[in-house]
Amino acid sequence: MDNKYKAVIVGILLVLSLFAAGCAQQGEEGDDGADEQKTTSIGYVMWDGEIASTNVMKEVLEQAGYDVDIIAVDAGPLYQGLADGQFDFTTSAWLPQTQANYWEQYGDQVDSVAVNLEDCRLGLAVPTYMEDINSIEDLNANKEKFDGKITGIDPGAGIMQNTEDAIDMYGLEYDLEASSSAGMASALDGAYRDEEPIVVTLWTPHWAFGRYDLKILDDPQQAYGEADHVETLARQGLEEEKPELYAIISRFHWTHDEIQTVMADMEDGMDAEDAAAKWVENNPDRVNEWLGTE
Repeated sequence: MDNKYKAVIVGILLVLSLFAAGCAQQGEEGDDGADEQKTTSIGYVMWDGEIASTNVMKEVLEQAGYDVDIIAVDAGPLYQGLADGQFDFTTSAWLPQTQANYWEQYGDQVDSVAVNLEDCRLGLAVPTYMEDINSIEDLNANKEKFDGKITGIDPGAGIMQNTEDAIDMYGLEYDLEASSSAGMASALDGAYRDEEPIVVTLWTPHWAFGRYDLKILDDPQQAYGEADHVETLARQGLEEEKPELYAIISRFHWTHDEIQTVMADMEDGMDAEDAAAKWVENNPDRVNEWLGTE
């Protein structure tokens, strides 16, 4: 073969090998990019409902092939972390009341994705077998039944101050007895088992509503304020960078009965991750709805 033709063939082979190497490198970079798209981090606050929702979302996203990191923080760092891009999203934003100050500070630096839980209320609750008591205004006329006592939780909790306000606003002839969340739950359980009267400080969602038939008393004077909703917030840019992930979290919405099922299992001693996995396994239609695979 002529040396001239040999040189041409060698040159062609060299170009082809370089092209193939470039394609392989691009493929590897593409794979790395895909891997990067399949990772996410979720910030959450250490409240039972938010622990439940975060772990359920972790299970759902892992089904979709994501590597998920969950990060527990206080409410302030939650908003700051979203604004700074320290994590991708949260399902733990209580708005417009509870976390109003954080929203005022960081609301223009984060992306409001969707409401995932509606009608979250604070108030006074009684068992539904107390048929004649439906409003805080009914309590004074039934003071004898309750021994003039409201069973509360930790003295520093915000709902305790709301209850002191309610006692003043409604002129209730009741004493608010501080306890703890566990102490309140124990008192509620004992009274409920014997169908005795009891009024407690409570909020929704709470595992107790999944275990007992309870009702939050009407509050016409708004001593406890208006109901909150729980919102999914994301860092800015997430929708453009990870559209599949963003679509999943924008479809995430569930009911009080659903979240309280997870919370009740946690209260019974089940690990949060196991409780979430159990719920996900038992609710494939709901999960597929969020994943967009129905």
